Amino acid sequence: MRSAHTVSQVRTAEEALAATLPDGVLMQRAARGLAHAVADLLGEVYGARVHLLVGSGANGGDALHAGAHLARRGAAVTAHLLSPDRTHAEGLAALRAAGGRVVGGAPRRAGRRPDVVVDGIVGIGGSGGLRDEAAAAVAALADVPVVAVDTPSGVGVDTGTLDGPHVRAAVTVTFGTHKVAHLVEPAAQACGAVHLVDIGLDLPAAGVTALQAEDVARLLPVPEPAAHKYTRGVVGVRAGSAQYTGAAVLCVAGASCGLAGMVRYVPATASGESGPAEGLVRAAHPEVVVGEGRVQAWVVGSGGGDDAAAARSAALEDGVPVVIDADALTGIEGPLGVPALLTPHAGELARMLGTERGAVEAEQLRHAREAADRFGAVVLLKGRHTLVAAPDGRVRVTTVGPPWLATAGAGDVLAGLCGALLAAGLDPFDAGSAGSWLHGAAAALASAGGPLRAPDVAAALPEACRLLLS
Repeated sequence: MRSAHTVSQVRTAEEALAATLPDGVLMQRAARGLAHAVADLLGEVYGARVHLLVGSGANGGDALHAGAHLARRGAAVTAHLLSPDRTHAEGLAALRAAGGRVVGGAPRRAGRRPDVVVDGIVGIGGSGGLRDEAAAAVAALADVPVVAVDTPSGVGVDTGTLDGPHVRAAVTVTFGTHKVAHLVEPAAQACGAVHLVDIGLDLPAAGVTALQAEDVARLLPVPEPAAHKYTRGVVGVRAGSAQYTGAAVLCVAGASCGLAGMVRYVPATASGESGPAEGLVRAAHPEVVVGEGRVQAWVVGSGGGDDAAAARSAALEDGVPVVIDADALTGIEGPLGVPALLTPHAGELARMLGTERGAVEAEQLRHAREAADRFGAVVLLKGRHTLVAAPDGRVRVTTVGPPWLATAGAGDVLAGLCGALLAAGLDPFDAGSAGSWLHGAAAALASAGGPLRAPDVAAALPEACRLLLS
């Protein structure tokens, strides 16, 4: 599992480790890892032009010591000191001793551009956007790839927010552990590829984590030798409407991925009568049972239209875990009385919290946690990096899945898939985080680097599971 620790947790661990080591050893470990990452990006170090943007404090020291390593390998290293009076003295001395130079500003003339910029402007304890001089130095080198030290300068390290001018890195080299900004949007987009350097920190449990393939494999509900369809769980689906018949088919497709023993489809009409989606579901999924009956979990709301509230009420009467999606999210004001997984996108979550979509997108972690606490449910906030937030404050981030997954109907498939995992016995936090991971992995399989449709994602789910279990 990938863990993202807060600044205070990292600082405490660094202080504890530094107390057991000779002075400067921890910074040298970080600098060597940083220098190796820069060298990997360059390919050929000898003769390469490396420009350091150096602020005060430890991140500036990491950049200077890394620059010294690169200079000793034949790179032409220059350093722009943004806080000359507070520059890390030992790092600056090491750079000069290795042949590096201090310059008055970022190079501007064509033909003198660096091959890479190292961002050592602001450490993880910084807040707010870049100050004017730093922002101008970054802007002057906007066409040069940047390697950020720990986190791109100017991002919200503990919040994943962007609060002003900031660095956009091609690579971020972080030390000891990931930070929240590496996983949570919108800051995660500014980090580029994140490279973790182990410097030996002893860290506590993290509140923000990201499942990896081996974690999801352990969560998959694998049937026992004597299992039958009822012991493996029955998932009920109340989805679709006269307006959105296809949503029923797609939600059932996600539920019918094979992770639960049976899928039961109940037309989601206020009257309970057969709706226009029923025939489409029967034709696309002959294995699905249509009609009322006992289930271990419900999925409601996908394409539910005007009938979604009635479908939600009917599902809640059974007292089993429930996935609530799309139109069924409207009108929820507090805890639902059953284990619940809510699956909004940013616009839906904004309506639920009485705020604007832009506010949710700007502070995704805060709003997901607020909603989980308010509604007493696990909240799956869909996005480029999906957040799954539990009422106790834990958050898992899903970073798997191609941009092609942003396609109509993909959310319906996800809701059905999460319902199957609930019915198979996972709790809402595990069902939401494992389900969003599988959803992204299936999309990557189906896409193979190109466009895809929601039915393609559903069709790829069994293969995604097989690959995990093999």
